[in-house]
Amino acid sequence: MAAPDPHQAADPEAVKRHPTLFRAIRQRKNPRLRRTDITVTDERAVRRAVKAASLGNAMEWFDFGIYSYLAVTLGHLFFPSGNDTTQLLSSFATFAVAFLVRPLGGLFFGPMGDRIGRKKVLALTMIMMALGTFAIGVIPSHASIGLWAPALLIFFRLVQGFSTGGEYGGASTFIAEYAPDKRRGYFGSFLEFGTLAGYVGAARLVTALTALLDSAQMESWGWRIPFLVAGPLGLVGLYLRLRLDETPAFQKLEGGTVHATDAADGVETTTRGDLAIIFRQYWPTLILCVCLVGAYNITDYMVLSYMPTYLSDELGYSETHGLLVLLAVMVLLMLVISRVGRLSDRFGRKPLLMTGMLGFVFLSLPAFLLIRQGGMFAITAGMLMLGLSLVCMLGTMSAALPALFPTHIRYGSLSVGYNLSASLFGGTTPLVITALISWSGSELMPAYYAMAAALVGAISVACMKETARKPLAGSPPSVETPEEAAELAASQTPDPKF
Repeated sequence: MAAPDPHQAADPEAVKRHPTLFRAIRQRKNPRLRRTDITVTDERAVRRAVKAASLGNAMEWFDFGIYSYLAVTLGHLFFPSGNDTTQLLSSFATFAVAFLVRPLGGLFFGPMGDRIGRKKVLALTMIMMALGTFAIGVIPSHASIGLWAPALLIFFRLVQGFSTGGEYGGASTFIAEYAPDKRRGYFGSFLEFGTLAGYVGAARLVTALTALLDSAQMESWGWRIPFLVAGPLGLVGLYLRLRLDETPAFQKLEGGTVHATDAADGVETTTRGDLAIIFRQYWPTLILCVCLVGAYNITDYMVLSYMPTYLSDELGYSETHGLLVLLAVMVLLMLVISRVGRLSDRFGRKPLLMTGMLGFVFLSLPAFLLIRQGGMFAITAGMLMLGLSLVCMLGTMSAALPALFPTHIRYGSLSVGYNLSASLFGGTTPLVITALISWSGSELMPAYYAMAAALVGAISVACMKETARKPLAGSPPSVETPEEAAELAASQTPDPKF
């Protein structure tokens, strides 16, 4: 008698005649979830992983923060031309050049992280970031070595950009794969807590130096101090990362024990780190990732990197004034970001992300109109409107993005998508906004730019799937206690009649 067609509905008599075959078919479609397949997380290990990953992210944004906040000073030192606007554009162009090589870093480090492990690659990126930032602090000025000064600045910015190409994708993957499914948003939010901490550290240090030193001292040696701090920070981050174990999801992938989830069905571990598979099979998700990250980065860099320059260069406020306002807003965001992460675990990633995107669509113009009025209250109110919209994305995105891709290509796909978008839209934000204001003469161009980006982001959020409280694609479920694992395994046992 011919074997039954698995694509047809099961006939009861056929099931009796071929019980083994039908059991195999049923379990292939809905495999039995064994207790040993479920990851039970260790709270202490999760917190160590979060700390190590977040410190690297903090260091990355500390570097970007100090460069943005010192853009005017660096323009004077490395690009002397006699024209303030040209100097500022040159400084921001050098800021943006690091983002041109970020996709190359993502193409290099991302697939490597899928092949040899997340931990090793994150240790390497930490070393390169620290060395690149520290080296900028020891470059002589244009007055001392001429054209070699901007050439060396650009070179070390390229080193920074290449290394950070593997940083965010790896750090967010690391936390997502360590965290239990029901708390991935909460733990993921600490990655962006590191972002804010890096910015706050940079803003506080630059503000203190600007207040304590006069312009001559600042341009002579004071500007170097923030860059030199990166050396010790890098050593601390490297130590923390080397102490960690590989993520449980990657360990199970290497051991071939991911077969027990629907998401992992058909996954071949031999394809780990294969760029061709990423572009051939996952290009729709890659495009979605680029759109989400583009909207997120434009609004992020506008608020956290560009605003002090906008307040000082376009509206005439002192550099210290702008930094103090931004510092107060960022401290507030740090206080609420973990709560946003918890909300995303409870209500879902999409509602929080949509709130942030629509906040920029509807509040950007009123916020900039307030900021243009001047006065501490109006500027602070406008910055808070932008900041609270941003924190809805900051507290959610680091949990939403890793869940877009399956485990065997997660690091590579996220690194490629994130850094391609960051290169096109993130690092160019200060340069584009400055150029748009110069071209149009309108000081409201930052608002229009943010609104356009957020509109694209809102459409992208509407197209994505909800992933809160669900296992990562290609990985077994991750829970907090053995009791929860046993309950989950029992609840997903296949129908006993098969």
